[in-house]
Amino acid sequence: MVALDPQGQARVGPQPPAAVQNSLPRDGTIGPPQAAAPAATRPIVVVTTEAASRAEPSVGPPGDEELSAAAMRYAPAWLISVVFHMSVLIILGLLAVKMRSEDRIRLDIETVYAEQLGDQLEFDSPLGMDDIEELDEPILSLSELPEVEDPFATPSDLVVQPDGLTATSDLESTQIGLALTGREEGSKRSLLGRYGGNATTERAVIDGLRWLARNQRKDGSWSLAGPYNHGVGESMDNPVAATAMALLAFQGNGNTHRKGKFRQNVVRGWRWLLAEQDDDGSFFHEGPLPHRFYTQGQCTIAACELFAMTKDEKYKEPAQRAVQYCLESQSSEGGWRYSPNGNSDVSVTGWIVMALQSARMAGLDVPADHFRRVERFLDKVGRKDGSRYPYRRGGEVTLPMTAEALLCRQYLGWARDDPRLVEGIDWITQPNHLVDFDRGRNVYYWYYATQAVHHMGGEYWKRWNEVMRQALPEQQIKAGRERGSWDPNRPTLDQWGPHGGRLYVTCLSIYMLEVYYRHLPIYGRVYNELLESGRSEGR
Repeated sequence: MVALDPQGQARVGPQPPAAVQNSLPRDGTIGPPQAAAPAATRPIVVVTTEAASRAEPSVGPPGDEELSAAAMRYAPAWLISVVFHMSVLIILGLLAVKMRSEDRIRLDIETVYAEQLGDQLEFDSPLGMDDIEELDEPILSLSELPEVEDPFATPSDLVVQPDGLTATSDLESTQIGLALTGREEGSKRSLLGRYGGNATTERAVIDGLRWLARNQRKDGSWSLAGPYNHGVGESMDNPVAATAMALLAFQGNGNTHRKGKFRQNVVRGWRWLLAEQDDDGSFFHEGPLPHRFYTQGQCTIAACELFAMTKDEKYKEPAQRAVQYCLESQSSEGGWRYSPNGNSDVSVTGWIVMALQSARMAGLDVPADHFRRVERFLDKVGRKDGSRYPYRRGGEVTLPMTAEALLCRQYLGWARDDPRLVEGIDWITQPNHLVDFDRGRNVYYWYYATQAVHHMGGEYWKRWNEVMRQALPEQQIKAGRERGSWDPNRPTLDQWGPHGGRLYVTCLSIYMLEVYYRHLPIYGRVYNELLESGRSEGR
């Protein structure tokens, strides 16, 4: 806008709006009213065409958009900068709060302990839970294999064969489908829930296997002496037994030389162990003399299990040779001890009986007379009508030998309601005989008791398992070099820790936590049919 002053010269600059100009004195001054100036002296307003095109006449009061635009146009630069940066800070603050909140949630989910998680499973449901729909939640799946809908599924119209192939369960069934064993990933899920396992017990198994994998030696073997802490002395080392025990832990979780997360550890272990077997089937080469048939029993179990799981003919002949060596070494008393055809004790005999039972499950030949001879030996050793057992005939009754002998009795044919078995299992599951690391720690006893009570099932198993599944994961090493193992000396000294060391107590602890799927319970219709077939005399 251009204005002419009284002298007729143009003034350039912003001029008050027309409405304001009309309210101003005609002389353009602001102040008290003055006398009107002569008409000749009034400024003449001249609007150029360009300015006129920009200044459109407004109708009515100015709107919100005009006020906002005016505020932005006339606002100082520093005020705009303050508003902008404040907005950015608020947005970043909100994002930071959200991220910290998410991190806190993840931490809460991961921080779980056995004593918190162990109460999640109950026994009212056939799958061990109040709500079957919750089965997927607490159980770990270790592969992408689909879950088997019924791990106890069986073929129809199948004739029962009276041999070790007739694995059994508590369900009414003609015969268990051999392909659907408990160690298969597809059925492990349901078996964990059914028999009282949970995510904590299975995580402890995996951590234990990882510890074993880390301590496998370059040649594929394991040692009772190291390279970990608290192994046995060099004079007590027995690499063959250590390797067999480690392989049993891997195989119990479903790993073989053909499949599994720890497949390569199994491949390397068996490559070494097979080279240690003699032509007569014996595996023992070094270590204290009392180790001889403990070693043979452990190696035979491992070989028979691998053949049963894979049907790989490569392992059939070594397994049969190992079994034959056991049979030919049986004592005239009916059991086994430290030397072939020598005397007998319950401890060594128990390992060999488990080896022969594994052979039957693999379909290998085991004449029934060898089991009858074992029964006669146990009859002579047993006390209190066969419900309690000492280490040797005439000795003092102990919990470990009772648990081991009763497990043998279960496999040899005693019925689940046999009064002797019921009395013995009831003694084992008394409150002061349950798993307790602070009093009478004995992982050997716990290992055999876990199996015998698991087969017995019912209230006895609930009583034992509620303590066992809590205590073992709680005492497992959680950090450091030995993470995943169990210390043989802490919190108290294990009775057999000095003889077997860290690997020994770790392997037996893993076996216990694999019990939910390692072997199916033996009592049921199939087992009764097996007894009636005459293959085992039972009582």
